[in-house]
Amino acid sequence: MRIDLTGKIAVVTGASRGIGLAISEALVEAGAFVVAGARRTSPQLEALEAAGGATFVAADLSTAQGPRALVAAAAQRGGIDIVVNNAGAVTPRFEGSQSVTDEDWTASWSLNFLSAVRTTREAIPHLLSRGGGAIVMVGSVNATLPEWNIIDYSATKAALANYTKSLSKEFGPKGIRVNTISPGPVSTDLWLADDGVAAQFASASGGSPDQVVDAVSANAATGRFTTPQEVADLAVFLAGDRATNITGADVRIDGGYVTTL
Repeated sequence: MRIDLTGKIAVVTGASRGIGLAISEALVEAGAFVVAGARRTSPQLEALEAAGGATFVAADLSTAQGPRALVAAAAQRGGIDIVVNNAGAVTPRFEGSQSVTDEDWTASWSLNFLSAVRTTREAIPHLLSRGGGAIVMVGSVNATLPEWNIIDYSATKAALANYTKSLSKEFGPKGIRVNTISPGPVSTDLWLADDGVAAQFASASGGSPDQVVDAVSANAATGRFTTPQEVADLAVFLAGDRATNITGADVRIDGGYVTTL
């Protein structure tokens, strides 16, 4: 089953690495042109630009100005058909909720939630002018599986899922579909880099990053992390014309990590 997005213009936030990069590459492969927003570019994103499939917009998506500039750059290309809100970050809170300051909460809220709200708000008039389109939020299993040591991240992802559902009800009649993808652990630098989540948990527990990865993987029915490409394939499906009656959905891709209904 090939999904053809030829002629579509897609905005992707957090697009220079990890899940966002994989989604950008998959959208380009499907025929879309990607307007890629991030603080910094990457060699892989530069390669997409050189091939003519994308353009990079330097933007701090945790600010009000960043999403506005990103969407404006996409609109100059002729319109917007697809929005993928992927920007986000997680900081483990090993000292518990009492250690999370107002500044920590504000930073997490601004990047993990308000970046999606602002990008979506700016983009919706352009989607409507094209007769509709698709918005995909990259959430997390922690929206429904909150953890004490990532309390602010979990809360922001729960808010994102709620926001998505509300938007789907408002804009479904107007031709805009809005869905959430909720990955479990994904094999990206967020988890696996030298300063990634696995390394931070290993430092706190006295183990090794490999031991953390093995323990987390064992909690999934499939026994492994999800790959960025698997998340990207799901995003392209939800953005394409094979999913035209899917809206308001929260699709887990976690290898069975969440065991509840």
